[in-house]
Amino acid sequence: MFRLSILSAVFLASSAMAAPQNFAIDSLHSYPNFAVNHLGMSTVQGRFDKMTGRVVLDEAAKTGSIDIKIATASISTGDAKRTDGARSRDEHLKGPDFFNATEFPEMSYKSTKMVFKGETIESIEGNLTLLGVTRPLKLSVTSFKCGPHPFTKKPMCGADVTGTIKRTDFGMKYGVPAIGDEIKLSINVEALPE
Repeated sequence: MFRLSILSAVFLASSAMAAPQNFAIDSLHSYPNFAVNHLGMSTVQGRFDKMTGRVVLDEAAKTGSIDIKIATASISTGDAKRTDGARSRDEHLKGPDFFNATEFPEMSYKSTKMVFKGETIESIEGNLTLLGVTRPLKLSVTSFKCGPHPFTKKPMCGADVTGTIKRTDFGMKYGVPAIGDEIKLSINVEALPE
């Protein structure tokens, strides 16, 4: 009887681990960053401060999905407000020339496939929606790890992903080519079980 109880417990634990796990993106530790060439002279970098979403992961079946929403008005490039009254870069980026945050308050990324190499995720295929336009975007996963949080000991997952888009593909044409068309994306994500 004792052996049967142990076997049942092991089986139930294995079944639970094999089932898809749902994670909520930790908005305090997850940021989409971007880099763009400026005037052929340097690279301007920025990020979005508000990102939410959900990750579903089934490590046994090597499948999963990710659904991310980013508040376009949360863009930050280090020039939020100017004391001389001139329009700041962040204000310009929120306007109609770029992200048009009033009409399109959100951009999103929804995966269609997670590509595994062995036990880790190698890349994510999906669609980015920006300014009401949806285009395919493949993200390379440069780092992926699940394990206990070092302080709380609760389970968590983290990843770093990269990708590249052309902003003109989404109708964002202002300033091209002086302000680069190619945008390099780098997204760090931490997620906690729901």
